[in-house]
Amino acid sequence: MSKVINALCIDVEHWYCSEYLTKYLPQNKPDQIVESVSALLNLLDKYQTKATFSILGSVAEQHPEVVKEIFTKGHEIACHAYSHTMLNELGEEKTEIEIKKTTEILQSITGQRPIGFRAPSFSIDNNSKWALKILVKYGYKWDASVFPMKTILYGVPNAPFHIYKPSLSDVSKQDPNGDLIEFPMTVYKMCGVKIPVAGGIYLRFLPLWFLKHAFKQINKERPVILYIHPWEIYPDNPRLKNLPLFSKLVTYYGINSGMKKLEGLLKAFRFAPVKDVLGIKL
Repeated sequence: MSKVINALCIDVEHWYCSEYLTKYLPQNKPDQIVESVSALLNLLDKYQTKATFSILGSVAEQHPEVVKEIFTKGHEIACHAYSHTMLNELGEEKTEIEIKKTTEILQSITGQRPIGFRAPSFSIDNNSKWALKILVKYGYKWDASVFPMKTILYGVPNAPFHIYKPSLSDVSKQDPNGDLIEFPMTVYKMCGVKIPVAGGIYLRFLPLWFLKHAFKQINKERPVILYIHPWEIYPDNPRLKNLPLFSKLVTYYGINSGMKKLEGLLKAFRFAPVKDVLGIKL
Protein backbone atom coordinates (compact mmCIF):
# COMPACT_ATOMS: atom_id res chain seq x y z
CA MET A 1 0.00 0.00 0.00
CA SER A 2 1.22 3.50 -0.87
CA LYS A 3 2.49 5.60 2.05
CA VAL A 4 1.06 8.81 0.57
CA ILE A 5 -2.28 9.86 2.06
CA ASN A 6 -4.73 10.81 -0.68
CA ALA A 7 -8.03 12.65 -0.39
CA LEU A 8 -11.40 10.97 -0.89
CA CYS A 9 -14.43 13.17 -1.55
CA ILE A 10 -17.99 11.81 -1.79
CA ASP A 11 -20.41 14.20 -3.52
CA VAL A 12 -23.82 13.48 -2.02
CA GLU A 13 -26.56 14.38 -4.47
CA HIS A 14 -29.63 12.75 -6.01
CA TRP A 15 -29.15 10.35 -8.93
CA TYR A 16 -31.12 12.74 -11.15
CA CYS A 17 -28.80 15.73 -10.62
CA SER A 18 -26.69 14.91 -13.67
CA GLU A 19 -26.82 17.56 -16.41
CA TYR A 20 -27.25 14.74 -18.92
CA LEU A 21 -30.60 13.70 -17.40
CA THR A 22 -32.42 16.97 -16.72
CA LYS A 23 -34.33 17.06 -20.03
CA TYR A 24 -35.53 13.47 -19.73
CA LEU A 25 -36.60 13.08 -16.11
CA PRO A 26 -39.99 11.60 -15.18
CA GLN A 27 -42.35 13.49 -12.88
CA ASN A 28 -41.93 10.96 -10.08
CA LYS A 29 -38.27 10.44 -9.12
CA PRO A 30 -37.43 7.85 -6.45
CA ASP A 31 -35.23 9.10 -3.63
CA GLN A 32 -32.39 6.62 -3.04
CA ILE A 33 -30.06 8.73 -0.92
CA VAL A 34 -30.33 6.54 2.18
CA GLU A 35 -29.62 3.27 0.35
CA SER A 36 -26.76 4.54 -1.81
CA VAL A 37 -25.00 6.42 1.00
CA SER A 38 -25.36 3.46 3.37
CA ALA A 39 -23.61 1.19 0.86
CA LEU A 40 -20.70 3.61 0.69
CA LEU A 41 -20.47 4.04 4.46
CA ASN A 42 -20.34 0.26 4.89
CA LEU A 43 -17.46 0.03 2.40
CA LEU A 44 -15.53 2.81 4.14
CA ASP A 45 -16.11 1.12 7.52
CA LYS A 46 -14.73 -2.13 6.08
CA TYR A 47 -11.44 -0.42 5.22
CA GLN A 48 -11.44 1.89 8.25
CA THR A 49 -11.26 4.88 5.91
CA LYS A 50 -12.56 8.38 6.59
CA ALA A 51 -13.59 10.67 3.74
CA THR A 52 -15.04 14.08 2.99
CA PHE A 53 -18.75 14.09 2.15
CA SER A 54 -19.66 17.24 0.22
CA ILE A 55 -23.40 17.40 0.61
CA LEU A 56 -26.02 19.23 -1.41
CA GLY A 57 -28.06 21.58 0.78
CA SER A 58 -31.35 20.25 -0.55
CA VAL A 59 -30.29 16.67 0.31
CA ALA A 60 -29.21 17.70 3.81
CA GLU A 61 -32.57 19.41 4.30
CA GLN A 62 -34.44 16.25 3.26
CA HIS A 63 -32.17 13.78 5.05
CA PRO A 64 -30.64 15.36 8.18
CA GLU A 65 -30.36 11.88 9.70
CA VAL A 66 -28.00 10.83 6.87
CA VAL A 67 -25.79 13.88 7.43
CA LYS A 68 -25.76 13.18 11.17
CA GLU A 69 -24.76 9.54 10.62
CA ILE A 70 -21.91 10.53 8.27
CA PHE A 71 -20.65 13.11 10.76
CA THR A 72 -20.99 10.78 13.75
CA LYS A 73 -18.84 8.20 11.95
CA GLY A 74 -16.00 10.73 11.84
CA HIS A 75 -16.16 11.87 8.23
CA GLU A 76 -15.72 15.50 7.17
CA ILE A 77 -18.86 17.36 6.06
CA ALA A 78 -18.39 19.86 3.23
CA CYS A 79 -20.72 22.09 1.20
CA HIS A 80 -21.86 21.18 -2.33
CA ALA A 81 -24.12 24.27 -2.75
CA TYR A 82 -27.90 23.82 -2.50
CA SER A 83 -29.57 23.04 -5.84
CA HIS A 84 -26.80 21.46 -7.94
CA THR A 85 -27.03 24.27 -10.47
CA MET A 86 -23.76 25.26 -12.13
CA LEU A 87 -22.46 28.48 -10.60
CA ASN A 88 -22.27 30.34 -13.92
CA GLU A 89 -25.96 29.60 -14.36
CA LEU A 90 -26.83 30.74 -10.84
CA GLY A 91 -24.87 33.97 -10.98
CA GLU A 92 -23.07 35.67 -8.10
CA GLU A 93 -26.08 36.73 -6.01
CA LYS A 94 -27.87 33.36 -6.09
CA THR A 95 -24.61 31.48 -5.51
CA GLU A 96 -24.06 33.43 -2.31
CA ILE A 97 -27.62 32.69 -1.20
CA GLU A 98 -27.08 28.96 -1.83
CA ILE A 99 -23.73 28.81 -0.06
CA LYS A 100 -25.04 30.74 2.96
CA LYS A 101 -28.16 28.58 3.15
CA THR A 102 -26.31 25.26 2.86
CA THR A 103 -23.66 26.36 5.35
CA GLU A 104 -26.39 27.09 7.88
CA ILE A 105 -28.24 23.81 7.21
CA LEU A 106 -25.09 21.70 7.64
CA GLN A 107 -24.04 23.59 10.77
CA SER A 108 -27.50 23.17 12.30
CA ILE A 109 -27.27 19.38 11.84
CA THR A 110 -23.67 18.76 12.92
CA GLY A 111 -22.98 21.72 15.22
CA GLN A 112 -19.86 22.38 13.17
CA ARG A 113 -19.38 24.94 10.40
CA PRO A 114 -18.14 23.37 7.14
CA ILE A 115 -14.78 24.63 5.89
CA GLY A 116 -14.69 22.86 2.51
CA PHE A 117 -16.56 23.41 -0.75
CA ARG A 118 -17.12 21.49 -3.99
CA ALA A 119 -19.00 23.33 -6.74
CA PRO A 120 -21.63 21.40 -8.68
CA SER A 121 -20.04 20.00 -11.85
CA PHE A 122 -16.68 21.62 -11.06
CA SER A 123 -18.17 24.95 -12.13
CA ILE A 124 -15.54 27.29 -10.70
CA ASP A 125 -13.50 28.85 -13.49
CA ASN A 126 -12.61 32.40 -14.49
CA ASN A 127 -16.22 33.06 -15.47
CA SER A 128 -17.28 32.33 -11.90
CA LYS A 129 -14.14 33.41 -10.00
CA TRP A 130 -16.35 35.63 -7.81
CA ALA A 131 -17.32 32.38 -6.05
CA LEU A 132 -13.91 32.29 -4.36
CA LYS A 133 -14.60 35.64 -2.64
CA ILE A 134 -17.92 34.27 -1.42
CA LEU A 135 -16.20 31.21 0.03
CA VAL A 136 -13.66 33.37 1.87
CA LYS A 137 -16.48 35.59 3.15
CA TYR A 138 -18.24 32.61 4.75
CA GLY A 139 -15.10 31.22 6.35
CA TYR A 140 -14.26 28.41 3.94
CA LYS A 141 -10.66 27.17 4.05
CA TRP A 142 -10.50 24.86 1.03
CA ASP A 143 -12.11 24.35 -2.34
CA ALA A 144 -11.99 21.33 -4.66
CA SER A 145 -13.79 22.60 -7.75
CA VAL A 146 -11.09 23.36 -10.31
CA PHE A 147 -10.58 20.77 -13.02
CA PRO A 148 -7.18 21.51 -14.62
CA MET A 149 -8.14 20.49 -18.16
CA LYS A 150 -10.98 21.34 -20.53
CA THR A 151 -13.94 18.97 -20.83
CA ILE A 152 -17.39 19.32 -22.40
CA LEU A 153 -18.93 20.80 -19.26
CA TYR A 154 -16.11 22.32 -17.23
CA GLY A 155 -12.40 22.92 -16.84
CA VAL A 156 -9.57 25.42 -16.34
CA PRO A 157 -6.96 24.07 -18.78
CA ASN A 158 -4.05 26.20 -17.54
CA ALA A 159 -4.62 25.62 -13.80
CA PRO A 160 -1.91 23.84 -11.76
CA PHE A 161 -2.11 20.10 -11.17
CA HIS A 162 -0.85 20.52 -7.61
CA ILE A 163 -2.47 21.99 -4.48
CA TYR A 164 -2.23 25.79 -4.51
CA LYS A 165 -3.76 29.03 -3.26
CA PRO A 166 -5.71 30.57 -6.17
CA SER A 167 -5.72 34.25 -7.02
CA LEU A 168 -9.15 35.83 -6.63
CA SER A 169 -8.61 37.57 -9.97
CA ASP A 170 -7.56 34.45 -11.93
CA VAL A 171 -8.26 30.95 -10.60
CA SER A 172 -5.44 29.50 -12.71
CA LYS A 173 -2.84 31.69 -10.99
CA GLN A 174 -1.27 31.19 -7.58
CA ASP A 175 -1.45 33.69 -4.75
CA PRO A 176 0.91 32.65 -1.92
CA ASN A 177 -0.92 35.04 0.42
CA GLY A 178 -4.39 33.77 -0.47
CA ASP A 179 -6.91 32.71 2.17
CA LEU A 180 -8.27 29.69 0.30
CA ILE A 181 -6.52 26.42 -0.61
CA GLU A 182 -7.45 24.80 -3.93
CA PHE A 183 -7.17 21.01 -4.30
CA PRO A 184 -7.59 20.61 -8.08
CA MET A 185 -8.99 17.42 -9.55
CA THR A 186 -6.38 14.82 -10.35
CA VAL A 187 -5.11 14.70 -13.92
CA TYR A 188 -2.39 12.31 -15.12
CA LYS A 189 -0.13 13.50 -17.91
CA MET A 190 1.16 10.68 -20.08
CA CYS A 191 3.09 11.18 -23.33
CA GLY A 192 1.98 14.82 -23.31
CA VAL A 193 -1.71 13.90 -23.04
CA LYS A 194 -3.86 14.92 -20.06
CA ILE A 195 -5.94 12.04 -18.72
CA PRO A 196 -8.52 12.76 -15.98
CA VAL A 197 -8.29 10.08 -13.28
CA ALA A 198 -10.01 11.93 -10.44
CA GLY A 199 -12.98 9.58 -10.15
CA GLY A 200 -16.64 9.81 -11.09
CA ILE A 201 -17.18 8.97 -14.72
CA TYR A 202 -13.42 8.53 -15.15
CA LEU A 203 -13.34 5.86 -12.45
CA ARG A 204 -16.21 4.08 -14.18
CA PHE A 205 -14.66 4.26 -17.67
CA LEU A 206 -10.98 3.57 -16.97
CA PRO A 207 -9.75 0.08 -16.02
CA LEU A 208 -8.63 -0.44 -12.44
CA TRP A 209 -5.08 -1.40 -13.45
CA PHE A 210 -4.66 1.94 -15.24
CA LEU A 211 -6.04 3.93 -12.30
CA LYS A 212 -3.62 2.16 -9.96
CA HIS A 213 -0.72 2.86 -12.33
CA ALA A 214 -1.67 6.55 -12.63
CA PHE A 215 -2.12 6.97 -8.87
CA LYS A 216 1.27 5.37 -8.16
CA GLN A 217 2.99 7.70 -10.62
CA ILE A 218 1.18 10.79 -9.29
CA ASN A 219 1.94 9.82 -5.68
CA LYS A 220 5.65 10.21 -6.42
CA GLU A 221 4.97 13.98 -6.54
CA ARG A 222 1.68 14.78 -4.85
CA PRO A 223 -1.49 13.30 -3.33
CA VAL A 224 -4.44 12.31 -5.47
CA ILE A 225 -7.98 13.52 -4.87
CA LEU A 226 -10.57 10.89 -5.73
CA TYR A 227 -14.27 11.70 -5.93
CA ILE A 228 -17.40 9.62 -6.41
CA HIS A 229 -21.17 10.10 -6.23
CA PRO A 230 -23.11 7.47 -4.26
CA TRP A 231 -25.45 6.89 -7.23
CA GLU A 232 -22.48 6.00 -9.45
CA ILE A 233 -21.73 2.83 -7.54
CA TYR A 234 -25.29 1.85 -6.63
CA PRO A 235 -26.63 -0.53 -9.32
CA ASP A 236 -30.28 -0.25 -8.17
CA ASN A 237 -30.66 3.35 -9.31
CA PRO A 238 -33.44 3.92 -11.87
CA ARG A 239 -32.41 3.59 -15.53
CA LEU A 240 -34.13 6.01 -17.91
CA LYS A 241 -34.85 4.48 -21.31
CA ASN A 242 -35.41 7.61 -23.39
CA LEU A 243 -31.84 8.94 -23.22
CA PRO A 244 -29.59 9.67 -26.20
CA LEU A 245 -26.68 7.23 -26.47
CA PHE A 246 -24.05 9.67 -25.18
CA SER A 247 -26.11 10.63 -22.11
CA LYS A 248 -26.80 6.95 -21.43
CA LEU A 249 -23.09 6.07 -21.58
CA VAL A 250 -21.99 8.98 -19.37
CA THR A 251 -24.68 8.25 -16.79
CA TYR A 252 -24.77 4.46 -16.60
CA TYR A 253 -21.55 2.99 -17.95
CA GLY A 254 -19.64 1.11 -15.27
CA ILE A 255 -22.18 1.52 -12.46
CA ASN A 256 -22.30 -2.23 -11.86
CA SER A 257 -18.52 -2.41 -11.35
CA GLY A 258 -18.05 0.99 -9.67
CA MET A 259 -18.08 -0.34 -6.11
CA LYS A 260 -15.48 -3.03 -6.92
CA LYS A 261 -13.18 -0.45 -8.51
CA LEU A 262 -13.47 1.84 -5.52
CA GLU A 263 -12.76 -1.09 -3.21
CA GLY A 264 -9.70 -1.95 -5.31
CA LEU A 265 -8.36 1.58 -4.79
CA LEU A 266 -9.12 1.49 -1.06
CA LYS A 267 -7.07 -1.71 -0.81
CA ALA A 268 -4.10 -0.27 -2.70
CA PHE A 269 -3.96 3.33 -1.45
CA ARG A 270 -4.48 5.32 1.74
CA PHE A 271 -7.26 7.91 1.82
CA ALA A 272 -8.43 10.57 4.28
CA PRO A 273 -10.72 13.63 4.38
CA VAL A 274 -9.58 16.64 2.37
CA LYS A 275 -9.00 18.75 5.50
CA ASP A 276 -6.62 16.12 6.90
CA VAL A 277 -4.61 15.83 3.68
CA LEU A 278 -4.31 19.63 3.64
CA GLY A 279 -3.38 19.72 7.33
CA ILE A 280 -6.24 22.06 8.29
CA LYS A 281 -7.24 21.97 11.96
CA LEU A 282 -10.78 22.85 12.99
